[in-house]
Amino acid sequence: MFSTGVLLLAVVIPTALAGPWANICADKSFNEIRTCDRHGCGHYAASRNQRLHRGVDVLCSDGSTVYAPFTGTITRQVKPYVKENAINNGVLISGKDFCIKMFYIKPVKYRGSIMKGEILGTVLPLQQVYPGIQSHVHIENCDKTDPTKYL
Repeated sequence: MFSTGVLLLAVVIPTALAGPWANICADKSFNEIRTCDRHGCGHYAASRNQRLHRGVDVLCSDGSTVYAPFTGTITRQVKPYVKENAINNGVLISGKDFCIKMFYIKPVKYRGSIMKGEILGTVLPLQQVYPGIQSHVHIENCDKTDPTKYL
């Protein structure tokens, strides 16, 4: 009985320390939020002209592989802009505890199930649209609350 309890504890601790969402970008060892550059700042509620940024920008190089942050279902394509451009693409993912929009990616699919850590797509060329920006993936909760604590 004692050895079973020790084994269970050894399994539970790493899972608890891992956090709820997977690492987003293959070229980064952890989810790092974009700092400020001439195009603005990447943290939640950053000032964006006459509005607030209702998401978080996670640093990720153009062309990098992007992973699903949690297990869920890709329900549809979403686009951040009305006008077409090289980065106007993304997906809506819903899961047991989360619903997010991820922008600036070319997804491997627009519908279907996806597992935490599975390849979701690649980062689109932000430098073509915003030269000098820190390339990133934009993540926002469907209810517009701050997703930072899940990263």
